Amino acid sequence: GVNTFSADPYSLNIDHQTMRAIPPLPKCPRCGAMARPNILMFGDWGWNSSHAETQQQQLRSWLASLAGAPLVVVECGAGTAIPTVRLACEDIARRYDAILIRINPREPEVPEDQISLPMGAYDALRALDERIGSWTPQ
Repeated sequence: GVNTFSADPYSLNIDHQTMRAIPPLPKCPRCGAMARPNILMFGDWGWNSSHAETQQQQLRSWLASLAGAPLVVVECGAGTAIPTVRLACEDIARRYDAILIRINPREPEVPEDQISLPMGAYDALRALDERIGSWTPQ
């Protein structure tokens, strides 16, 4: 993999007509080549997975620390073409006896006993916020 560096010193401006970034683009501080985002892309041999692995371990530790606490997994817009996020959310819901709320206007299917909101994320999250805000514990 390649080394990563903070993007904080850079600002990225977008040409809204073409939806392309306006130069100058961020460059690698070591070699001067154009920087790339540290995200996994198809056929990607340059991705540095160390940050993702650390984040994955932190998520596992956090979930373990919740032992027995009521948990809700809210998933927004994860589709079936690349089901990684859907499967991860379903796995967490199953392992931790959590409620899964799947928000997806086109692919809202959920496992049995889970919640499907076939609508856009903005509207769904606002509706959930409204319901939770007016909820009183019994």
